[in-house]
Amino acid sequence: MADDDPTSLSMPSPSSQAPLVSSSHFYPFATSPDIIRSHEKDVFLTGSLVNQAQSIVRSLRGARFAHTHSDSIKCLTELLYFSLTTLIGNRTLGEEYCDLVQLEDDTLRLPSISRRVGYIVSAILVPYTLQRILPAFRRRLRSKLERSLARQRAKAQQIELSNPSKDASAKKKFFTTFRIQNYILEHLDSITSLSPIYALSIATFYFTGSYYHLSKRFWGLRYVFTKKLEEDEQRVGYEVLGVLLVLQIAVQTVLHIRKIGATMQEEEEGNGMETSGAKQQDDALIPSIQNPSDLPLLPASTPRYDLEDSNAVPWIPPGQQRKCTLCLEQFKDPSVTTCGHVFCWICVRDWVREKPECPLCRQDVLLSKVLPLRG
Repeated sequence: MADDDPTSLSMPSPSSQAPLVSSSHFYPFATSPDIIRSHEKDVFLTGSLVNQAQSIVRSLRGARFAHTHSDSIKCLTELLYFSLTTLIGNRTLGEEYCDLVQLEDDTLRLPSISRRVGYIVSAILVPYTLQRILPAFRRRLRSKLERSLARQRAKAQQIELSNPSKDASAKKKFFTTFRIQNYILEHLDSITSLSPIYALSIATFYFTGSYYHLSKRFWGLRYVFTKKLEEDEQRVGYEVLGVLLVLQIAVQTVLHIRKIGATMQEEEEGNGMETSGAKQQDDALIPSIQNPSDLPLLPASTPRYDLEDSNAVPWIPPGQQRKCTLCLEQFKDPSVTTCGHVFCWICVRDWVREKPECPLCRQDVLLSKVLPLRG
């Protein structure tokens, strides 16, 4: 193996791996600082490419189209970047910058085409697909849980009226099912999120220094450091960050369990199922403003009020006051936030879903409090 050419790694056959791994010619595995630095470099480069791609799309199709399809543009740009680097067997610019080479952890050879394709698909296309389908899945599941809880509340009221002295074990089983479904409904977003899995994967990475991406762990891809190290030079890791992250996860878990225990104790000390059922019925009639179950969405393709028509909402004066500050085009379904700023409905809806604040004054904004303007 030539020290001056890090990309020309000729891995040994399985029968001769042991003596070569123990020899001084085998490059050491990369540590967490090198891998993170490489990842940040790639993130910076892909971010620049995404901004350029959005500028091109904005000039060709308009700001509204670029804003609506920003996620798709980002996904396609990242696919192009990794197809021109990892897919065809080259290193990314971040890997070259940090002198890293990707290997299969079981064979210590350069990754096969199947693993490279699998890594790109799982790292880019799978998160993009989940981001598209999870909101609709959560809405359907939330609707089913709400209907199920409503039926159980009605059934509980009938049981109390018809047979108050029913078997205690049957009531306990009924209450347990009710509480489980109610817990799933209240924490649906966090239950269906992959964030806890990512957090555990990152914590493991800080301790071991391998598999920064969850997809790399799945496909068994590791990095070796190709820069020649001196005998007295040591590579440090980020084990302290791993300890802090594990402590954070443990504290959040304990606090969550204690909160659930306190809630269950309050229900048992209160009026039991009747008080809980009445409270949850009120919550069903008046959904939480923090997590409304279903917000009426205006049609995206055919706006009801398009201010390109001078007769639409005529009390808004012509000129710049009829243009949205997000897409820089004429208002389509103009909507006002609680702080008094007006945007297109689609623009402010997408913005608030990503960042719940006003784009202009940065005050907190709830999507359920954004009001449409009508003529």
